Amino acid sequence: MLSVKNEEPRSMSKLGILYHFDLPGAIKAKNLPAILFCAWLLMIFASCNSKDGKSKEHNITKANKYDTAELTIQRGMELFNQHCASCHNFNENAIGPNLAGVTSHVSKDWLVSFIKNSKQSIESGDERAVALYKKYNVYMPAFEMLRKKELEDILGFIHKISEAEKRSKNNRPGGILNPIPDKIPDSDLTLVIEEFLTVPPSSETAPKARINKLSAVKTPNGERLFIADLRGKLYEVIDTTTHTFLDLKVEISNFIDNPGWGTGLGSFDFHPEFDTNGLLYTTHTEPSRTSIADFEIHDSIPTMLQWVLTEWQMDEASSLKFSGQKREILRADMVRGSHGFQEVTFNPTAKKGDSDYGLLYLCIGDGGGTLRGYSFLCGSPEKIWGSIIRIDPSGSNSVNGQYGIPADNPFVNDPDKLGEIWSYGFRNPHRISWGENGSKKMLATNIGQHSLEEVNLVKKGANYGWPKREGTFLYDVDANTEIVYPLPEDDSGFAYPVIQFDHDEGNAVSGGYVYAGNRIPLLQDKYIFGDIPRGTLFFSEISEIVDGKQAPIFKIGLMLNGKSTTFAEIAGDQRVDLRFGKNGSGELFIFTKSNGKVYKVIDCKKLFKPSK
Repeated sequence: MLSVKNEEPRSMSKLGILYHFDLPGAIKAKNLPAILFCAWLLMIFASCNSKDGKSKEHNITKANKYDTAELTIQRGMELFNQHCASCHNFNENAIGPNLAGVTSHVSKDWLVSFIKNSKQSIESGDERAVALYKKYNVYMPAFEMLRKKELEDILGFIHKISEAEKRSKNNRPGGILNPIPDKIPDSDLTLVIEEFLTVPPSSETAPKARINKLSAVKTPNGERLFIADLRGKLYEVIDTTTHTFLDLKVEISNFIDNPGWGTGLGSFDFHPEFDTNGLLYTTHTEPSRTSIADFEIHDSIPTMLQWVLTEWQMDEASSLKFSGQKREILRADMVRGSHGFQEVTFNPTAKKGDSDYGLLYLCIGDGGGTLRGYSFLCGSPEKIWGSIIRIDPSGSNSVNGQYGIPADNPFVNDPDKLGEIWSYGFRNPHRISWGENGSKKMLATNIGQHSLEEVNLVKKGANYGWPKREGTFLYDVDANTEIVYPLPEDDSGFAYPVIQFDHDEGNAVSGGYVYAGNRIPLLQDKYIFGDIPRGTLFFSEISEIVDGKQAPIFKIGLMLNGKSTTFAEIAGDQRVDLRFGKNGSGELFIFTKSNGKVYKVIDCKKLFKPSK
């Protein structure tokens, strides 16, 4: 069989990806087509680097388009593994021979035709196909069972990796396309959900709703439940109906929710004493250079927009619609429209008298600047981008005088660093949650580039690696930016995730919660999270989430209306846009951003014993 290991390669590797070809004496017949498929693709690549191949490169035009959308690439990777790698066990994550450059040197039509039926191409007299056959004297088995979309996915995957290699400045060897070979196992647990409500459409075109966060605030009379749409509306949920509580498009003249990528009304949270002080906090986007930013990017660097943190004070906290005053707390420039102010939240486990009580955490991504050539903007406590900051909204010792910097923040006494920063080295710190019911562990999800998705146990002053690390691997902005590399032997100075999975399992981690309710005993002490695009559900035990090790991950099943299902099937879309929420008593909600549906988790069942 053909296997791939992360060790010194024995095959040529222009791309620098680690390949190890292990050919035992007896090869099962069912593996032979996959192996020959890989071998023939290698032959194609070899011919592309020949003198003849290079002489024909100019015939490949810009019309040679490849689909490199997120889920296309993921499906392409899976199909590539299936048809090019060993069938041993569940080793679908292994990589076939190096194909860097093939999509630039050979037309897509030729590749599709040859992969589907190489013998037919040869017998038709095709010059390249005939030359390959004369050289290797073997036909590649026909892969006519592959549908057009499957071939598009495979070639899209190869093309994306190849194009990233072209941009590499240092030709770093040892790249890894399959960082975590082991598959995440199924558990015997299945979440039972019921449809709770549908948020009103905020657009006539898809996605009709861009719901992004659901959270509750406790009051003397119980709790109030809220859900936000990125297009600007914060709704209050009363029974199972939404009512507009705050509309940022009305309240803020410069509010924008384009060009997408998380722009708009990003996040919200209520002060722990909201019922008496009426304070609410939101983040939103405005056009580039609308005002002078507190955290400014020099005008020699192009920026797309600004993110703003705002405090809203209600005239009457119990009112069902906002009326009161607003105050800008801080503003930051962003290079691009992605990875902005992703989360604003108070620590729900903090009590009066605790050092964390009434302090506000804000997750700030790298603003998309890393891959635009501005990686120096993040990964350092001297810059705010790519960090989680901790501020006192009632204080005034900041540079702009609009908030306080807590005295116990890690860099508060260092004049060369930003006192606001609590931890740093994040690409896209998407959500924060705390372990409740006795555990006060602070967990932050970090959405990766193309290889790893992370959950981090956040520590005061720690560096989580970006843009020099992705998961427990080295990342190099000057090398192929679509892959990762082994850690150096002298590795030090970084904090690593306590949970991680690679892109065979999902594309963007959706931060969840440690279950803190009382209705579902089987979920007690479990951290429930998932994958945003595909909607896959996972959990890890909170007791296993400790610094310095990787907590085991398990998949959870899903049941709706008495039927086992998936969120992709429920949403009727391959991209689910999964999010989690919880109410004041710790019960969980799951919603699918693209269609505006919100589901309540009502039970958890043990339905089967997973196979070993």
